[in-house]
Amino acid sequence: MIPRYSRDEMVSIWSPESKFRIWFEIEAHAASAQAKLGIVPEEAAKIVWEKGENAQFDVERIDEIEREVKHDVIAFLTHLAEIVGPEARFVHQGMTSSDVLDTCLSVQLTRAADLLLADMDKLLAALKKRAYEQKDTITIGRSHGIHAEPTTFGVKLAQAYAEFDRCKKRLEIAREEIATCAISGAVGTFANIDPSVEQYVAEKLGLAIEPVSTQVIPRDRHAMFFAVLGVVASSIERLATEVRHLQRTEVLEAEEFFSKGQKGSSAMPHKRNPVLTENLTGLARIVRGMVTPALENVALWHERDISHSSVERMIGPDATVTLDFALARLTNVVENLVVYPENMKANMDKLGGLHNSQRVLLALTQAGLSREDSYRAVQRNAMKVWRGEGEFAAFLKADEEVSKALSDAQIDDMFDDGYHLKHVDTIFARVFGE
Repeated sequence: MIPRYSRDEMVSIWSPESKFRIWFEIEAHAASAQAKLGIVPEEAAKIVWEKGENAQFDVERIDEIEREVKHDVIAFLTHLAEIVGPEARFVHQGMTSSDVLDTCLSVQLTRAADLLLADMDKLLAALKKRAYEQKDTITIGRSHGIHAEPTTFGVKLAQAYAEFDRCKKRLEIAREEIATCAISGAVGTFANIDPSVEQYVAEKLGLAIEPVSTQVIPRDRHAMFFAVLGVVASSIERLATEVRHLQRTEVLEAEEFFSKGQKGSSAMPHKRNPVLTENLTGLARIVRGMVTPALENVALWHERDISHSSVERMIGPDATVTLDFALARLTNVVENLVVYPENMKANMDKLGGLHNSQRVLLALTQAGLSREDSYRAVQRNAMKVWRGEGEFAAFLKADEEVSKALSDAQIDDMFDDGYHLKHVDTIFARVFGE
């Protein structure tokens, strides 16, 4: 995490202060549950809560203890004992470090997911608003970067909406999978702690119980979570790349908002660069780069090892903080995107009507020509347009084979661009359910 690409609310989830607060809540809830079982004196559990609930855990002091004991949970428990007093001996009864660490990570990832889902709601709202604004703005569709057939800019944005709507659903599932609690003790057998304690702590923290924790929560859950983050990042890059291409000087159909006083280049004062979407492309690479380590964390030794620990200390904060920033930045890009319908129309017309070639091809087959002959007839006239020799419709009308099959009026009718947009309403109804 670096401040440049971080937002405070997400960062706070991963702060040491937040982590130690969650650790305390796990330990205190467990003590309360064990008090109900008669394992911990009720008064001791009460004192743990009273002295710890409003305490300010001293991060520097915990770090100081850890430098000596070389164990983060023991360092925390030692500091907690300094705050609570003698009753602290009833904390962590029958528990192991992973009960605290894994359950805490589940809480943090769940909270992070909630922020990311809120981010996606804002992005979806922006995409929907702009899609309807540009619903009928005709533009050329491109395949392989080459002019294909017309679409609308609204349809492009509707596609992005549908994609991020799928991303949101995946993230909701990933959130559900990761929201899991494990308080099962060494090797996960509950030998020294009753399963009801786990149930109690899970309910208090808004988590489900892990059916079989083997001392650690199985890392397939985490792999799923980070894989979904990687997919979301890829969808961000897809839309960012589209904007970057549309902002190229030779295209200039849309561009990022360029604010008053903004500078595009230290050397060339005329530049207006797509810096935000280029940045989003880079951030997407970072998030995706954290997916493979999460997948490799699944294969732990036996009931547990800690090869996953160092990985998760990095990718947990970095992936969620980066994605949170990227979603917010993309929302800003969409909300303020400058659209140039005139350039879209001018670009579409540069190839003299070639975007209607399929319609002519189909009309010739309907008129009785074989598909092979129809294709050859359309292509030979299209290639003249590619060479800059004239307009497509004029060449078709002058072509003896084509003119035998189609009248000039029929050919003219095939150059009505509205033909390509007749099902835009259907697409929008499918995407937005309206």
